[in-house]
Amino acid sequence: MTGTLNLLVGLVMGLNLVALASSRLPSIIRAAALQGMVLGLMPLLMGHGITWLSALVAIGTVSIKGFVIPGLLRRALRAAHIDREVQPLLGFVASLLLGAAATIGAVALAGVLPLRPEHASLLLVPGAFATVVCGFILLMGRTKAISQVCGYLVLENGIYLFGLLLINSTPLIVEAGILLDLTVAVFVIGIIVDRIQREFDTLDTTKLTSLRE
Repeated sequence: MTGTLNLLVGLVMGLNLVALASSRLPSIIRAAALQGMVLGLMPLLMGHGITWLSALVAIGTVSIKGFVIPGLLRRALRAAHIDREVQPLLGFVASLLLGAAATIGAVALAGVLPLRPEHASLLLVPGAFATVVCGFILLMGRTKAISQVCGYLVLENGIYLFGLLLINSTPLIVEAGILLDLTVAVFVIGIIVDRIQREFDTLDTTKLTSLRE
């Protein structure tokens, strides 16, 4: 079970780098969606067996992170008629190198932290650190609103990984609360994206600097 869980966390960290290296917005959305579906499976691999609550959270996570939110982003993408991030604030190669350095640093940091015995053999801690940092890089280094939303999703996925560390001592209602917050936040961001598109006929958030009273 530990080997399977570590394999899934490794896949999550790999998808971080795919999102950072890609200039195509559909590819970034697919990476975030696949990452969400992988995260949805993890509660079933932890704890003392599958319960109705863990199954419910897993289904909700896969549905919302893997299908609902990516579907909303693809709809916004079609409405905006854009396909690529052309001029990011931080280049794709630089983003990838920073993400790789963050991943290596997270693994090294986790090796010296005083983790509980049941967590020492898992990659949850380095995976969570790496995912939060990679999400932050994607959020801050891109100019398209959709890329920034995907960065927010990746960052939240790292927080979700941290939450899995407490799965044995804290009810999974914490994960359900994170999902609810994420859903509300994405709907709010969707409204903002729509307003940017209507006002400027673009999803480039750097245009917001031209706003005046």
